[in-house]
Amino acid sequence: MIPVFLSYVLSFVYVGIYWNNHHHLLHATRHISGGVMWANLHLLFWLSLVPVSTGWVGANPSAPAPTALYGAILLMAALAWLVLERRIIAVNGRDSELAQAVEHGAKENASPLIYAAAIGLSFVRPWIADALYAVVALLWVVPDQRIERKIKDEPS
Repeated sequence: MIPVFLSYVLSFVYVGIYWNNHHHLLHATRHISGGVMWANLHLLFWLSLVPVSTGWVGANPSAPAPTALYGAILLMAALAWLVLERRIIAVNGRDSELAQAVEHGAKENASPLIYAAAIGLSFVRPWIADALYAVVALLWVVPDQRIERKIKDEPS
């Protein structure tokens, strides 16, 4: 169980992580389409649910259901991120800066697996799930440097 204050801090960190990485993602994007815009809205939908689940966890810090819902929302946001990334790559091409920067995404692949494990563990020991949610946040707390490095390498 995370103390109430820490659940709000963790959620703020998650929103900040998405905000920073979203900036890098769109900075590396040269062209968008309707599909990219819908994928972006899909991500925004899941992120808009973070405050609701945070409030429920804060009110019931040791309860399994709120902890699992929090993880489910984080999982869906992570999957929505992957959809957005793939849509942008589809529009900009497999040889685009973004495609080259994210081609070996270990963190993108590991994060949904950790979330899925944490969701299951929420019903066994909610505090373990909370710890796993914090681990994923720690993996991502530094904005994705792969995109930034790729953009710096390209001539303007």
